[in-house]
Amino acid sequence: MSRFVLKPFTLPIEEEFVEDRCSQRTNLAIPARLRMRGDASMQVTVTDLSIAGFGCPSHLMRAPGTICWITMPGLGSLQAEVIHNNGQRMGCAFDNLLAPAVYDMLVSRYKLPDTV
Repeated sequence: MSRFVLKPFTLPIEEEFVEDRCSQRTNLAIPARLRMRGDASMQVTVTDLSIAGFGCPSHLMRAPGTICWITMPGLGSLQAEVIHNNGQRMGCAFDNLLAPAVYDMLVSRYKLPDTV
């Protein structure tokens, strides 16, 4: 009998795929519906978007880790998790990264003009 124990081989998960805080962010204005777990949905404007998450103004005080769902035009409901919230602005990370084509479509429709 061998003294060696075989362990399954797994590739390391890169941290940026779990929470890609370094991905390109775009300032825009997307009308959306946000629903926090246990609450009714409400109208919000997504003002910051990346393939990993979004930011929006929000008066809701929800703790990091709270589950929410965002619905943007042309998309179904996307599950996300609150990452930060200061009572004026909320940042959330998508459970699944946005497909680049979906991100590009939203940016092309809702990107704000660059300011100098």
